[in-house]
Amino acid sequence: MTELILAQQTGLDTPDPAQTSVTPKPPRPFLPRLRQQMSWGLALSLLILLTAVLWAVVPGAFTGYDPMAGETSEALQGPSFTHLFGTDQLGRDNYARLVYGSRLSLQAIVMAVAIALCVGSLFGLLAGFFGGAADTVIMRVVDLLLSIPSLLLSLALITVLGPGTTNVAIAVGLASVASFARLMRAEVMRVRTATYVEAAAAVGARRSQILVRHVLPNSTGPVLAMAALELGGAVLAVSSLSFLGYGAQPPTPEWGSLISAGRDYMATAWWLTVLPGVVVTAIVLAANRLARAIEREEEH
Repeated sequence: MTELILAQQTGLDTPDPAQTSVTPKPPRPFLPRLRQQMSWGLALSLLILLTAVLWAVVPGAFTGYDPMAGETSEALQGPSFTHLFGTDQLGRDNYARLVYGSRLSLQAIVMAVAIALCVGSLFGLLAGFFGGAADTVIMRVVDLLLSIPSLLLSLALITVLGPGTTNVAIAVGLASVASFARLMRAEVMRVRTATYVEAAAAVGARRSQILVRHVLPNSTGPVLAMAALELGGAVLAVSSLSFLGYGAQPPTPEWGSLISAGRDYMATAWWLTVLPGVVVTAIVLAANRLARAIEREEEH
């Protein structure tokens, strides 16, 4: 406005408002924005996820029972103040096994999401930035992966890799690479045509500098939001493979294996399967609720 007034007073040409420099407002920090949309549902979701993380980090603070030891005289006891989630067929505390099983389960879940995020983002970045033959080859592989159901692809990979928590994480992560690659490619193709990217190329910046300094930092927001959304899917996938017996082998507890171990006792000891299943369901719903909140913030 000041430039317009001065131009009129001095008789100069009125500057084009589109060319007038405007200092962009810096983005607000994420946590304050998240607090502004805090609701009971989001607060409960954060509490559930925090509890699961604390189970994995300090399990001894939540139960005094040994997850491997049990008393046969206390076998198949129902939920009570002594045993919150009852006991299994060997008299082991089911709640203690669920708490101590969180460490392996969460390790596999975080590893799976990290693999999918890093590998998928790398492929999408290369395909979107360089285009041409690289884009064609990478995206045809992505289309092939997307045509196979993720659980079926995970089963095929775990059959090749063999059982084990680490192998389960690798299988689930590789099965989710395609979704990250496609989203990252779309974001890179949008950013690479931006004015500041073209300006950097015009002043002689190398392609590697443009890729690292401009394209990559401005393409990761939606991909990170998708990683939060994939967290719930990873919980289900890892638990499913563990349920089928591909995870940690007995007597080591995992969420999926705990649910599987109680199948033979559904008629007489429903708590062995139902209560761990309720916990896994709550964690999946909490992760999805948090992901939706992050996605809304990215849109704004």
